Amino acid sequence: MAAVKTNAGRFFEDYRVGDVIVHAVPRTVKMGERALYHALYPARHALYSSDIFAQECGLPFSPLDDLIAFHVVFGKTVPDVSLNAVANLGYAEGRWLRPVWPGDTLRSESTVIGVKENSNGQSGVVYVRTVGLNQHDEAVLEYVRWVMVKKRDFGVGAPVTVVPELAKVVEPSALVIPQGLDFTRYNFALAGEPHRMRDYAVGEVIDHVDGVTIEEAEHMLATRLWQNTAKVHFDATQRPDGKRLIYGGHVISLARALSFNGLANAQMLVALNAGAHANPCFAGDTVRAWSEVLDMVETDAKGVGAIRLRLVATRGAAGALRGADGKYLPEVLLDLDYWALIPV
Repeated sequence: MAAVKTNAGRFFEDYRVGDVIVHAVPRTVKMGERALYHALYPARHALYSSDIFAQECGLPFSPLDDLIAFHVVFGKTVPDVSLNAVANLGYAEGRWLRPVWPGDTLRSESTVIGVKENSNGQSGVVYVRTVGLNQHDEAVLEYVRWVMVKKRDFGVGAPVTVVPELAKVVEPSALVIPQGLDFTRYNFALAGEPHRMRDYAVGEVIDHVDGVTIEEAEHMLATRLWQNTAKVHFDATQRPDGKRLIYGGHVISLARALSFNGLANAQMLVALNAGAHANPCFAGDTVRAWSEVLDMVETDAKGVGAIRLRLVATRGAAGALRGADGKYLPEVLLDLDYWALIPV
């Protein structure tokens, strides 16, 4: 008998706290990655569009979009973490540690830090801490995520529950500012808006106005681009409703791109404090976005501030998030809490 050579992916009972998973297939990212990303999303932040603009901000040239780095690192983990996922649930303790430049080669490693079986006995939640590394073995990105994963055998007993304690916010002192970044010569006209950090107020809600209807083909193109192989994104038989679930990262990138209208100068993502995919998203949904200003601090870099923002992707109205019961409204798709760098 020939040995089975195909990979069915891990199921919930296959995870043990402390496991370190080295994910397969490093990926070299170049300018084609940016072209495809900007074709998929209305991404227009100037620092990621122009070498000249980036050089005037103290960088050697324009890095690849921060969310390109996130998607590539995330995609590597899918065959080992979420191939048999029901849904990706949330994020915490994320930090972008250095820019990703065209020509960098990225790979990923994850450590299992928690497991908790669901009460139905048919699935469980797995917590992993993932780090993305470049060709010099330098960390470019780290984050925690938790995902609901199917069980292979409903009769197998649950592993001992371990739920990690996670920080609610990345402290400003832990934010990593790219070497040389300097916003004292920042060109607001070319960036697209005049608003500095001091023009915003904590508690302010910004309606980003625009909406985009998600198409099935474009979502699957994006998910393939990041080599994300999770079955629920491609195989309509994986869900009882016969629908393909839109990759949560697709919603993140779409909402971030929509936030340009009102936050054009929130240039670089530096931390992911928390995130929840509040409700499933499907082809045909029209996604809009709004942001709430949560905090603002100055950094040691010249002219550079950090603004903490809640970014919400929704099928509904700006500012609407939870019902009277405290639960997310059914039209809310994404609730993301992050830090970005902005001219002071």
